[in-house]
Amino acid sequence: MPSTLSPMRRISRGDDWLGRIQSRLAEVVDGAADDTHLSPKERRQAAALMRINHAGEVAAQGLYLGQAAQAKRDDNREHLLQAAAEEKAHLRWCRARLDRLGSAPSLLDPLWFAGSYTLGAGVARLGDAISLGFVSETERQVEAHLEGHLQRLPTGDQASREVLEKMRDDEAAHGAAARERGGRELPRPVRKLMALSSRVMTTSAYWI
Repeated sequence: MPSTLSPMRRISRGDDWLGRIQSRLAEVVDGAADDTHLSPKERRQAAALMRINHAGEVAAQGLYLGQAAQAKRDDNREHLLQAAAEEKAHLRWCRARLDRLGSAPSLLDPLWFAGSYTLGAGVARLGDAISLGFVSETERQVEAHLEGHLQRLPTGDQASREVLEKMRDDEAAHGAAARERGGRELPRPVRKLMALSSRVMTTSAYWI
């Protein structure tokens, strides 16, 4: 039987596009982006927004790891752990932008992680369908939140904009994957409570 593995895979246009995105984001992570043109006020605004996004990624780590710990099916556990790994890249990007902007993460990050881990584990005990539905709704709200931040970022902060756009696309993909795996739509009161909790975190992280 001929091998199904090829020693060399042809690079598609999509591969080339993805490679350029990753290369550009590597520049941002490594601090190669030039932010000297930003005014002090613009730096403070961008840093506050990126601190919120960093806190959100800390919470996402806790949420996914808590859900994975209590997942009923092995394939769903692996799916959640893979999503957590991708969110960890987001965490690194946000931290790099904070460092570059001369700021620091939220002092409340340990609280966001612990609370999200507990919440994720509790939701997962209700079954994979509800757990994945929670992922879907969380990512839907995060996607909307990132769209709002893209509107609020200083016009000149292209580096942060590129990071947030890539994060937004990844979050949308995570939500779609959760729905495809059987995630159940959550009741409206639960969705509203999730939005309220998110607002508390984002407001706190903006200042602390």
